[in-house]
Amino acid sequence: MGRVKKGRAVSGWVIIDKPAGVGSTTVVNKVKWAFQAQKAGHAGTLDPDATGVLAIALGEATKTVPYVTDGLKCYHFRVAFGAATSSDDASGAVLETRDQRPSDAQIEAALAGFRGEILQVPPQVSAVKVDGERAYDLAREGVEMDLVARPLWVERLEVLGRPDADHVDLEMVCGKGGYVRSVARDLGQALGCLGHVAWLRRTWSGPFEAEGAATLDEIERLARSEEIDALLRPLELGLTDLPELPATPEGAARLRNGNPGMVLASSVDWGDEAWASHQGRAVAVGVYKAGELHPSRVFNL
Repeated sequence: MGRVKKGRAVSGWVIIDKPAGVGSTTVVNKVKWAFQAQKAGHAGTLDPDATGVLAIALGEATKTVPYVTDGLKCYHFRVAFGAATSSDDASGAVLETRDQRPSDAQIEAALAGFRGEILQVPPQVSAVKVDGERAYDLAREGVEMDLVARPLWVERLEVLGRPDADHVDLEMVCGKGGYVRSVARDLGQALGCLGHVAWLRRTWSGPFEAEGAATLDEIERLARSEEIDALLRPLELGLTDLPELPATPEGAARLRNGNPGMVLASSVDWGDEAWASHQGRAVAVGVYKAGELHPSRVFNL
């Protein structure tokens, strides 16, 4: 006899405008508790000092997390010139300082090297694993690590403003696995003046934007009430980047049982990944082959 899951079988997305000073895991746990949800996860960690979009999936929506995580994300951030820190942001200990400051033209020229497909070394204080342990745990113990550079796609990196000689405000749109703190650190090194992140805000992540996102105050005020479900967004939003294929009634029934089901295809090719819908709701994600979707994930809605 299977174990009975505790909590509500609630599914969908909750978009939080995360404040500074709280970790992503803490926010996820608070939202899960407030909705009394059986399961919760998030699509992309934000540093404790960062603010902005934290997309939290509840229930069956957790099956769509990879598609949001793999999507593009937009960050607004300020680089402070003149100092390198242990965490590559303002919370870390200052390791080295320099007096020189770059001109606007020098910044513009240097940014060209950070666009497109780049290699990026994660910060010492990051969530990457080293021999099974998180880098930030090793960093707290004083361990210095040679972290491996990772590929990153930077769609856009532009200057938003130059408040003074010591700072520049930037906007970056990038793919999965981007560390804004690494960009600030490496930009400072490229300019010869050193640098770190002064503040950071994620303005959008895939289909989700900070505008209209819920606050933690709202979550706490509505916690465990009927009204809190008004903050829930459809599971299907997590599948925005995949083509939608309407399933026939018979196809939907087969897909729900984990079998290939007939769908109505238009613009997809054999072997494309897509999701099947029936009466406006997601049924499954899978691969399209010869008029059928072969499911890899099935939604129990």
